[in-house]
Amino acid sequence: MCNSKCCGGGCTPTLIGKILLIVGGVNWGLVGVGMLMGNDAGAWNVINQLLKTVPTVEAIVYVLVGVAAVINIFGCRCKKCMGGCAGGTCETENTDKKM
Repeated sequence: MCNSKCCGGGCTPTLIGKILLIVGGVNWGLVGVGMLMGNDAGAWNVINQLLKTVPTVEAIVYVLVGVAAVINIFGCRCKKCMGGCAGGTCETENTDKKM
């Protein structure tokens, strides 16, 4: 099966999307830990702590994390991401099987 790891890592927007998903996941994980510990959940919200003086930028970050999640669900269909794939398998996988 083809995935971005075996096909050269994919395009730059895919990489940025993965980074945004990691940032968003860690942020929500910290918010959950803060809630479980009985603390103010907002105190554990890293994005809010970094950008609280600029709420519009904070909202944009949250929207970008959501867009990255939706794109990750459907996958990137650009030429770079799809270029190394042939019939659902990577060219590198096909070459490895021949050796």
